[in-house]
Amino acid sequence: MRQDLESLKQRIPLLEYLRRHNWTARPVGAHSEYVGLCPLHAETHPSFYVNAAKNVFYCHGCDRGGDILRFVQLSRHLSFSETVAHLQQLLGMPEPSQDDALREAIDFYRHQLEQHPEAVDYLHRRGVHDPRLIERLSIGYAPGGMLRRHMMHLGYPQQLLMEAGLIHERKDTFYRRIVLPCFEESRPINLYGRSLGGGSPHRFLPRPKGGLFAWSHVGHYPDVILVEGLFDLAVLWQAGFLNTTCAFGVHLTSTQLAQLSDRSDRSVFIAFDSDPAGRHASYTLAQTLRNTLLSVRIVDLPADHDPNSFFAVGASAADFHSCLRDAHWL
Repeated sequence: MRQDLESLKQRIPLLEYLRRHNWTARPVGAHSEYVGLCPLHAETHPSFYVNAAKNVFYCHGCDRGGDILRFVQLSRHLSFSETVAHLQQLLGMPEPSQDDALREAIDFYRHQLEQHPEAVDYLHRRGVHDPRLIERLSIGYAPGGMLRRHMMHLGYPQQLLMEAGLIHERKDTFYRRIVLPCFEESRPINLYGRSLGGGSPHRFLPRPKGGLFAWSHVGHYPDVILVEGLFDLAVLWQAGFLNTTCAFGVHLTSTQLAQLSDRSDRSVFIAFDSDPAGRHASYTLAQTLRNTLLSVRIVDLPADHDPNSFFAVGASAADFHSCLRDAHWL
């Protein structure tokens, strides 16, 4: 979007825009400067200067200046996002979509992660430390109170941000949360936010979650490891188990079940939490998958561990390989 704003300003020269709106001026100096009466306030002596080379204006009478965006905002009494929409309409450019807004938010959160040591420390405590994995999963951080202002400064309408679920009641949806985006192919579908402390630990934007996580990548494997949460998936990918996917819980949707069943030779290794609730969910799901004629095995982790906590306390890839090797058939 930042590049789009620069392109927008370059495609609409300020001097040309002013002349189209009946502004008359005379050249001054030798550096593509023009002066005329100010369109923003009443005056009899010309004090409104335009630098055509820099595509900016300044009025010595009302002490206002800026670029084409600022001029349109002042002259038409528009908000910044309304100004961007107005100029885009003049050029016949498409309005930003929810997908555009999600992509910009993902990029914003990724840059915030580097600037907040408490977020990086949290990832390390959860066993996620490989910079290549963090980049691959587009992991970011939502400090809160900054996204709405950032997005509206880029020209995204508030209504669009609300429809995308990024803001709620004029406030950021995510506060102090590690953010992991969910994609279908290359399209952003949703964002998962894990709280650093306080409030609900898990939160998604109020929009569909899609199918199994990263299925466009994982679906090529005949053997698939299925986990509950994205931090489980993160540590397994980090350890080299790239055939791991996540269902965002233990209850699979019909879409997710269909994805797992899309090839008859697939084996599914269920690696849920090892507590009683997790074991019960594992057996219930295993029976459902067996009914689709899939090969299903249940991975037994040490007591009271899930894959994330298992690796966070020092388990190695070899340790998890042993768990896979010992996984029992239903």
